[in-house]
Amino acid sequence: MLFNSFEFLIFFPIVVGIYYFLPHRIRWIFLLIASYYFYMCWKVEYVFLIFASTLSAYTAALLMFKENQKKKKKIYLFASVGFNLILLLVFKYFNFLNDSVRSAFNFFNIFYNVPAFKLLLPVGISFYTFQTIGYLVDVYREEVKAEKHLGIFALYVAFFPKLVAGPIERAKSFLPQCLENHPFDSQGVRDGLTLMLWGCFKKVVIADRLAITVNSTFSTPAEYSSIQLLIAAYFYTIQIYCDFSGYTDIAIGAAQVMGYRLMENFRRPYFAQSVSEFWKRWHISLSTWFRDYLYIPLGGSRVKTLRHYVNLLIVFLLCGAWHGANWTFIVWGGLHGLYLVCALMTKDVRGKILGFLKLHRFPAVHTAIKVFITFNLVTFAWIFFRAESLSAAQSFVKSLFLNFSYRGPLIVGLNHYESFIALGAIIITVVAEVFQENKMLQDMRTRCPRWLRWMVYYALIISISLFGDYSQQAFIYFQF
Repeated sequence: MLFNSFEFLIFFPIVVGIYYFLPHRIRWIFLLIASYYFYMCWKVEYVFLIFASTLSAYTAALLMFKENQKKKKKIYLFASVGFNLILLLVFKYFNFLNDSVRSAFNFFNIFYNVPAFKLLLPVGISFYTFQTIGYLVDVYREEVKAEKHLGIFALYVAFFPKLVAGPIERAKSFLPQCLENHPFDSQGVRDGLTLMLWGCFKKVVIADRLAITVNSTFSTPAEYSSIQLLIAAYFYTIQIYCDFSGYTDIAIGAAQVMGYRLMENFRRPYFAQSVSEFWKRWHISLSTWFRDYLYIPLGGSRVKTLRHYVNLLIVFLLCGAWHGANWTFIVWGGLHGLYLVCALMTKDVRGKILGFLKLHRFPAVHTAIKVFITFNLVTFAWIFFRAESLSAAQSFVKSLFLNFSYRGPLIVGLNHYESFIALGAIIITVVAEVFQENKMLQDMRTRCPRWLRWMVYYALIISISLFGDYSQQAFIYFQF
């Protein structure tokens, strides 16, 4: 069941209506049933996997909480984390690893005949696996207490707004909310619905329309000129942001309607002035997860310089692998790791260049240059993220830099009317993000008269109704 589907448009109001009608003590039961039903709408068998993951983490956490010996705690931790990682490896990475081993053996003319299995990737498995692993580590570190109520813990894992594409919630912030009473709050409901509306606008008006150009050019990049491919690369950069942040807005808004608070997952990432800052703004729940559960345990930056660089590369290579079972994702993660290592290695040189050019006298110009460079570095990495294979990415990059023969329309796949809609919607989004970045949007919302706010709401609804793409394209991050 997609957020941008007619089914969800029926499902969500019914769930909210029943939720507020029920007394507090049994709401968790209804939400858990609704969440499992939501997940089973993709495939009924998925529910057995998420329940197995839930039960293993619940049991191991209780055993750790009751155990005083650290050695035994570590055994329970490794057993449950290992079980969840095995589920992830089998269903998401087995065929990828199997094909990679087969290719390596074939290169050396060694016989290898392990068959591939037709395993359907369970939606959201990467998200709820990381969420349960984070919970287990937090219990092991004694940062949170083990949840004794299986139903409440199951709701923490399966809460439907965040189930299939995050945010990856921390137990210490979400579990207490499952026990709180959430009375009907008209302001919270209104704010939540507004956020859902904005997320839907970004998804169906911008992301799904830009997907037409992106899909056409990335499928056969050799047929298009450098300028067409450059526009397509920029379009994908905007598409993936509007698609994923649009999903997150709908998820956070849906939770807010029911009184729950989910963590911020995006903070205007394309305004970042460095790749390091980009990762403090992009997919925040994932980047902080890798920081807290992998980067810092590896030693972070509190080690020798070379080891620090290795830590960064390990984290970002694994971050790439988390996104998908394809070498393109690993290259994408590796590029971001290299960006950060190069930034650290050239810090002194860049400081001298800055002093020589005296850009510190022109802070606005300096900021614009840094944002422009960061945006283009991120855009280049997105090419590998989007490509179906490394050879397809190579073909795209080759044509991007070498194919200067221009032919056909600048914006592939869209007519003038559709291009105008897409560009207009992008401009509206950029303006809104500028206001948010400068902390002006909230002030405007509170100061604007009610009639003006409702005009904006109706304008969004009309835009979604008239200009939205209703092919019900799945959100990009559902594949992860």
